[in-house]
Amino acid sequence: MNELEVDYEEALDAFLIWMKDAGYTAYTQKSYLADVREFLHSLNGKRLEQVKKLHVVSYLTSVRERGVSDATRNRKHASIHCLFKALIELELLQANPASGIKKSKTDKNREPVFLEEGDLQRFLGAVEGKYRTRNLAIFLLMAYMGLRVGEVHTLNLSDYDAERQMLRVFGKGRKWRYVPVPADVLPFLEQALAERLAPWRGKEEAMFISQKGRRLSIRCIQGIAAAAFARFQEEVPPPHRRAYSSHKLRHSFATMLLRKGADLRTVQELLGHSSIQTTTVYTHITNREKEEAMSRLQIKLPQEVRKAD
Repeated sequence: MNELEVDYEEALDAFLIWMKDAGYTAYTQKSYLADVREFLHSLNGKRLEQVKKLHVVSYLTSVRERGVSDATRNRKHASIHCLFKALIELELLQANPASGIKKSKTDKNREPVFLEEGDLQRFLGAVEGKYRTRNLAIFLLMAYMGLRVGEVHTLNLSDYDAERQMLRVFGKGRKWRYVPVPADVLPFLEQALAERLAPWRGKEEAMFISQKGRRLSIRCIQGIAAAAFARFQEEVPPPHRRAYSSHKLRHSFATMLLRKGADLRTVQELLGHSSIQTTTVYTHITNREKEEAMSRLQIKLPQEVRKAD
């Protein structure tokens, strides 16, 4: 145990217990603990009771000066805020110095990167390898059912209702939602379940198993997607390649639904968004669609425009 762990051992242990009790995923626990340890290191041994808002702002400023994105800076802020919130709830502290600090402004109007339907089919065709059946099923759940990578990671065998052809998904905010499995996706999912790798623990309930016999990790899913996207763009000149990732499949799902006339509230429910404002980011319109809309206008002009005297 290093010096940092000794100085803040009780706080770190309490924070981890609190996150587990609150239902945070293992991935979130790991990310938040890493952020919090970095923050605690910046305190130079200062007791948590002595930490003021100035110390938190100073740390977040140093983070920004390192050149990290506004989104990452905001996540680190959230991690610290969460730490103090946990310690207050566990009656180890009385004040939260991370409260009231403004978040960095992110570009909310930026259009999400997504794949057109034809490109999506080509991407799925680029999925290959020894575990193609499993990987294809994963990407179909993301591209045609809108699952997040973390939601795919947490899926258990019991979450699939074969009779109702429904998937139970544990999403953000510890909320469950039910997503119908499209008829075209069904055979791929059932084939993946039939060919599921044998877990090294008999009681392992994970739907998707790694070659090591464990629940397929988020990082592994992201890596599989990155490899498939690399093959998908092999013939594209490097300057024109797009920054695709597994999450872009979810963006593609939302975009397709809205283009096909699904109402915003339904899309919100399928994506598991707590606020409909989050869903509105997918209502972007491409230049092609703008041109098509304008071409449908019936414009009638007078034969001659009388010139002013």
